[in-house]
Amino acid sequence: MRTEWSKAGYKLRLAQKQDAEPYFRNNFNPLDSETARLTGSQKHFELDKVISFFYQCLDASDRYDFMIISPEGKIIGESVINEIDNDLRSANFRICLFHPTDYGKGIGTWALEKTRDFAFQELHLHRLELNVFSFNVRAIKAYKHAGFRQEGILKDAIKDGDKYADNILMAILEDEWKSCK
Repeated sequence: MRTEWSKAGYKLRLAQKQDAEPYFRNNFNPLDSETARLTGSQKHFELDKVISFFYQCLDASDRYDFMIISPEGKIIGESVINEIDNDLRSANFRICLFHPTDYGKGIGTWALEKTRDFAFQELHLHRLELNVFSFNVRAIKAYKHAGFRQEGILKDAIKDGDKYADNILMAILEDEWKSCK
């Protein structure tokens, strides 16, 4: 099972136990405010809670956590397949680049596509789904480019500052993935 890829000095690989502390220190101390907004995350995290959760993820049988590594060797993001249901052959997907300086370089799109391919080639999934906020236009564009299609909208399901925004459900099915390769 292939679990590591590289492109232009960047790596995408399965998370390892020794990643836990650098994962926190480089990215969650505090989490960038724009990244927190785009992902619906809190801005401040505690070291012990992040590391504990990280270790739980490594031990979980229903997920694959991939680290996005810069050419300098820093963890700059994650790409995750979780909530794997082997009976339905379905799972959830999420991806995050932790710093806006890494946005717009194609890194996220590349990691998204490699993780999507892993889900269908290696895990033999039938369905991969995700949720994205309507104001995260860059992510929506990348998801559509990777073959995800909008399936539903939870209208005004979240707040973006003083305004409401939608939570969009997108998915790609096995046959759709085959036709977009």
